[in-house]
Amino acid sequence: MRIIEELYKQNPWWEGSFPYKFIKRDKYLDILKKNLNNRDIIFLIGLRRVGKTTIFKMMINYLLKRVDPKHILYVSLDSYNLEDYSIHEILEEYRKEHRLKREEKIFLFFDEVAHKEHFAQELKNLYDFENVKIYASSSSSSIIKSRKSYLIGRERIIEVLPLDFNEYLVFKSVKIKKSDSHLFKKYFEDYMMDGGMPEYVLTGDVSYLNSLIEDIIMKDVALLHNVKDLNIIKDYFKILMERVGKRLSINKITKIVGISPDTSRRYLSYFMDTFLIYSVDKCGKLNERIKSPKKIYIVDVGIRNFITGFKDKGSVFENLVFLKIKDKNPCYIYEDGVEIDFRVDKTLIEVKYGREIQERQAKLFNKFPESEYRKLVIKDVVDFLSLSI
Repeated sequence: MRIIEELYKQNPWWEGSFPYKFIKRDKYLDILKKNLNNRDIIFLIGLRRVGKTTIFKMMINYLLKRVDPKHILYVSLDSYNLEDYSIHEILEEYRKEHRLKREEKIFLFFDEVAHKEHFAQELKNLYDFENVKIYASSSSSSIIKSRKSYLIGRERIIEVLPLDFNEYLVFKSVKIKKSDSHLFKKYFEDYMMDGGMPEYVLTGDVSYLNSLIEDIIMKDVALLHNVKDLNIIKDYFKILMERVGKRLSINKITKIVGISPDTSRRYLSYFMDTFLIYSVDKCGKLNERIKSPKKIYIVDVGIRNFITGFKDKGSVFENLVFLKIKDKNPCYIYEDGVEIDFRVDKTLIEVKYGREIQERQAKLFNKFPESEYRKLVIKDVVDFLSLSI
């Protein structure tokens, strides 16, 4: 009975209208719609509070116009009231409550699915033996690491990022006419400062960002990985924020914080597991990539600015360029103390916010034949918006 009461709370459309208000994020909703009629399990992954649940609710709202509401089940699997039950036990109670036969198709939305220890096996069994369309989410990359071979060939993984610039304008209710294109620069600088966490963009409440950072450090890092010294992990986090857009030396950060190199590498991996931090390798052969420092970037520049202040706009701008191309697997070039920010296949990208490329960088650029390489210098919002690889 406890299960059913909780499910009715989480599924208000079973008893009436769906009183959920949201600003649409069509680029993710469209992907879910396109995959509606295939059997793939759809995984939404990404930083906590980035909007995964809202995207699920958007899809549910879309489905409610097309299927019986009782054929749609949403479950937040990190709910205290459901912690003692497996996915299958929850599903059995749901079927019994609505008298649903096995052959009747149902649509399942499992939020924070990694909270269930054996989620991969359970989802595989549902996929293999039941008439279901499954959507699942996680705020930890453990969903990828722990799924092993159970879901290979059965899933499609979509990473949800903070708002891009166009979404930011929508959330701010800003429409810029062609005759007012000069306003793009002003709003883009606002975006560089605010970042794209949806709730923060809507409210501007800095306590929201503070709460988010605390949850990441305390719940997703310290509690999950049994980190005892909270002061050290907080200091480590602050150093990461200072190094956004720069090469990170494990040895230097080790000395500053006072931990071993192995511990430092582990801490970095913990923050990467939360989808907060990404790393970029130096271009080169495998041995060179392993030995060279990685450049690090953050999923949301607003979080970085909250810690460091809105300074070094060049690094912030470079971070936004990275987020735009990160799925293309970029690396960076570094020779004789000179760096080119990104190389993606046969495209070189140097990011210079409001500045010209330096002579030494131009020489390094010129080492790569024009006939083989496309060379881009990204200097402003116009270059940023038109960037395509």
